[in-house]
Amino acid sequence: MGDLLFLAHRVPWPPDRGDKIRAFHILKHLAAKRRVHVAAFADDRADLTGDSGLTLSETHILWRGKSRAVAGVQALVSRRPLSLTAFEQREMRETVAGILARHPIDTIYVFSGQMAQYLPDRTEASVVMDFVDMDSAKFETYGATTRGFAGWMMRREAQLLLAHEASVAQTADASLFVSEAEAELFCDRTHAGRVHAVGNGIDTAVFDPHASFKPQKVTGPLIVFTGQMDYRPNSEGVRWFVEAILPQVRSAHPDVRFAIVGRNPDADVRALAREPGVIVTGAVGDVRPWLAAASVVVVPLKLARGVQNKVLEAMAMARPVVASAAAATGIDHGGTISVAEDASATVEAIVTLLADAAAAQRLGDAARVRVIERHGWAAQLAALDAVLDEIRLPNGHEVAA
Repeated sequence: MGDLLFLAHRVPWPPDRGDKIRAFHILKHLAAKRRVHVAAFADDRADLTGDSGLTLSETHILWRGKSRAVAGVQALVSRRPLSLTAFEQREMRETVAGILARHPIDTIYVFSGQMAQYLPDRTEASVVMDFVDMDSAKFETYGATTRGFAGWMMRREAQLLLAHEASVAQTADASLFVSEAEAELFCDRTHAGRVHAVGNGIDTAVFDPHASFKPQKVTGPLIVFTGQMDYRPNSEGVRWFVEAILPQVRSAHPDVRFAIVGRNPDADVRALAREPGVIVTGAVGDVRPWLAAASVVVVPLKLARGVQNKVLEAMAMARPVVASAAAATGIDHGGTISVAEDASATVEAIVTLLADAAAAQRLGDAARVRVIERHGWAAQLAALDAVLDEIRLPNGHEVAA
């Protein structure tokens, strides 16, 4: 068995946000079985010097400092997706070529569609393309709800990315998505073959209400949302919650507070801290104390692709969860979370849980049991092992990057 090259659009460690969590656990799984080399970008200076804690061979973390404006101009001039020009860098191309020249690479694992542009034009290695989510569909949704030039750019991005995704999938030995729903959507849109679902897992020993962490001191009932707060679906979700849901919940439970927990809150999210009962924490070292303190965890996302790690984390912490239908997609929850279709259903679910703490805890306990049974990393990555066992490429192939 030869070596594996792992390409990632963001350095996988520390695993402290959704994409990095998936990438880290897949990388950890692969590195336990063979020699792995990593080439990845960093967009946080702290990630340039962090330790993976894994046994890896060559590791190259390159700074990605290109501004969005520059990437946008390059996208328009080159008629390429902004998602690709934002990650286009000669140093990365040279780094990948050097690793391929120095080592007996027989498998290239590409994490996220942005990194497919670094595949060589021709390779004897097997190519596993982990799209995670169908990004073109995300931009299609953005474009349908955004006006002006920004909306035009998003619709353009959706069209160009779909062509890119289809081209890469046509030549990859396997294309992976985080859920069956995403895989089916991709097949419907592209008619691609060799498409598989490899779900996200959760480390239930770390996300455990009885694990060792410093408790978060709170008084009164607390509703919690966790996430990267400069990410548009998260920002839009909490703003909708504060405007449409929280006032009605506070009518029934006047002392309830809503904590928005996550790094890089944008200006709109920061402004929510001025609203009655709203807490905006910014970055925290550990989300578990906030989850453990929550009376209810909410995931009110109108747009959500793939599997939401924040839902799995809350389930593992044995908290009652109220999620939108979009946020619950892809999670085998078996009715152990409350799924709300609209604002009124969301309010009713939260008010009911706040009124009966014992019932809320029973729901949380059932959610933890369910997530241990269905969403452990070992169970999820067994599907990846099956994919890797299937792919064989004796004669090399052309790669569309």
